[in-house]
Amino acid sequence: MKALQTFLPFLRWFPMSKSTLRADAVAGITVALVLVPQSMAYAQLAGLPVVYGLYAAFVPVIVASLWGSSNQLHTGPVAMLSLMSAAALMTFATPGTDDFIALSLMLALMVGVLRLSLGLFKLGAIVNLLSSPVIIGFTNAAALIIGLSQLSKIIGVPFPRSDFYLDDLWVVISQIPEVHWLTLGFAVGAWTLMHFMKKLVPALPGVLIAVLVATVVSALIDYENKVSIPFNQLGDEALVSSINQYQEGKNKIAELTEKLAAANREAQTYENSDDLESIKKSRALLADAAVYQYQISKLKTVNNAQHVALHNIELNRSETADGSFIIYPADTVPAGITVSDTTWRFSNVSDDKVIISAGGAVVGDIPQGLPSFAVPEIRPDLILALLPAALVMALIGFMEATSISKAIATTTGEKVDTSKELIGQGLANIAGSFFGSYTVSGSFSRSAVAARTGAKTGLFAIISALAVVLVLLFFTSYLYHLPQAVLAVIVMMAVFSLIRIQPLLDAWKFDRIGASIGVITFCATLYLAPSIADGILLGIVLTIIDYLIRTMKPRAEIVSRKPDGTLGGMKAHRLDPISEYFVPVRFDGSLNFVNVAYFEDMIVEAHALFPKAKAILVVGSGINELDASGEEKIREIHKRLKDVDVDMAFSGLKHQVMNVFRKSGLTEAIGENLFFKDKETALEELTVKYSH
Repeated sequence: MKALQTFLPFLRWFPMSKSTLRADAVAGITVALVLVPQSMAYAQLAGLPVVYGLYAAFVPVIVASLWGSSNQLHTGPVAMLSLMSAAALMTFATPGTDDFIALSLMLALMVGVLRLSLGLFKLGAIVNLLSSPVIIGFTNAAALIIGLSQLSKIIGVPFPRSDFYLDDLWVVISQIPEVHWLTLGFAVGAWTLMHFMKKLVPALPGVLIAVLVATVVSALIDYENKVSIPFNQLGDEALVSSINQYQEGKNKIAELTEKLAAANREAQTYENSDDLESIKKSRALLADAAVYQYQISKLKTVNNAQHVALHNIELNRSETADGSFIIYPADTVPAGITVSDTTWRFSNVSDDKVIISAGGAVVGDIPQGLPSFAVPEIRPDLILALLPAALVMALIGFMEATSISKAIATTTGEKVDTSKELIGQGLANIAGSFFGSYTVSGSFSRSAVAARTGAKTGLFAIISALAVVLVLLFFTSYLYHLPQAVLAVIVMMAVFSLIRIQPLLDAWKFDRIGASIGVITFCATLYLAPSIADGILLGIVLTIIDYLIRTMKPRAEIVSRKPDGTLGGMKAHRLDPISEYFVPVRFDGSLNFVNVAYFEDMIVEAHALFPKAKAILVVGSGINELDASGEEKIREIHKRLKDVDVDMAFSGLKHQVMNVFRKSGLTEAIGENLFFKDKETALEELTVKYSH
């Protein structure tokens, strides 16, 4: 049975009792009430239509629950990976387009393959590259980026999507005077309802209730109030010209984005060739791609500014004799023309029609029905370009899933197998990509709800996915009037709870370099957004450099007696030397190719400081490893010291280190009598031997 469970982990759920089924049913339904609105909100964060959030809450949830190792972990759309997915793909396609959707599915497949590979080869330890300060710095920055990116939806103004997030955020902040008060009212109302329900009646699904109330109110008051009008109904030539320029900019960005992808794709076909002519072609195409990227960035800046300017023009609508309408900017209405009291604003251009709105943004039409099976489109030209982001997403998602599982396991006593969890998460993303799902991972909020409501097995997650199936089949039309501002509040409340400052402050007290790397990661992630994967990659590089420096220069010092009789650093504690005739040196690090030069410098320094010394004692209880470079260096230092009549002694060497000394012949070369079982024995015997 255990062997079978290795391949079919869900067999551990059986046999099930009635109480287990009841508990899983309650937990599954409760989680579903959170899952549906969350998944729609996170899909928009990923730059996708909301229905793709529901797709991601269906197949991946079932697969992860069947092949994962945690009974309470709930997999599906999460805020962090949603933002990272959008950021990774914005360079290659426009959010919301068919091309962007196809790339989102391909990225999910890549992340799934990477996680599955890590799980099969039991390489989960690679996540250790993410130190705690780096994770905290990145998470804090990402939470701020995600949360503040929803500000535009809460105040009802456009949010530009350029290559520099901080500029985009400033544009949103500068539009605060243009706030749409009804949109803000929905946001504040939803937050108030969810906040107080969580405080007063936590057993009720506050998120779902807020969504239902907001949707009903929105439908009753016709909150959206949006119309499409032909260009010939615009009564101002300057307005028509500005809208035409905006539309031309959008078309040009789409054209350049396609050229960028084509250039990268063609360059990749030449990249691996040894032929000089092919390499030249590859370099030329990559240069073209860089030019396209620059042009796209500049055009986005101009077009975003144009969109904001158009949106902030107040429009009035006048009815003509034949029942049609003419739209005028508020300050250009001709004399004698009567206009309605309603203020309209430019929203977008679609199918040669101008979309104007007097209300706020709603979710709109959601396709009804289940996602169909389709093999994700593989773009070989973009695989290498997306690989760094896919790897970071694989690691971040794995870290999220395992940390959630382990946190829950502390209360349930369940054993979490990280390799199995990687396999489950990998299979969930792979299977999901064939059914319209973008990248998913374990959700802290939904897993916490599952644990709190008494989920016993992964069946609860399958029940929550079946609830999403019911929504897709029968209820999507009822979500049309759901205000976007409510989804934005759901995202904000989820991500702002992830921000933690205290761990970095605590780390500063004892590990200032690590804490500094965490702060640098935080600042870099904010600055480099929306490409937030680059921020954590910088943190990983700095962590590795710090580790290498510490490994190259471990703690090494000349020691002496402290007043309490223990040994301590002579310089650090301002101690008198134990003796002029022998020098005890403590070395706390493995002796290998990385730090043998530093070890040599320490011995040379000790000999220089105590020229009368007849022996140098290496207190080696902190040496865990000795490689060939270390053995050769010790042999060399011993010979040089012996040439000036100075002995080299060792104390407290570990068993594995002494084995290397013996097998290499070092013990015999140095002398058996110069190896001591502990430092106190060594100090006593050396004091007797060299005090005369």
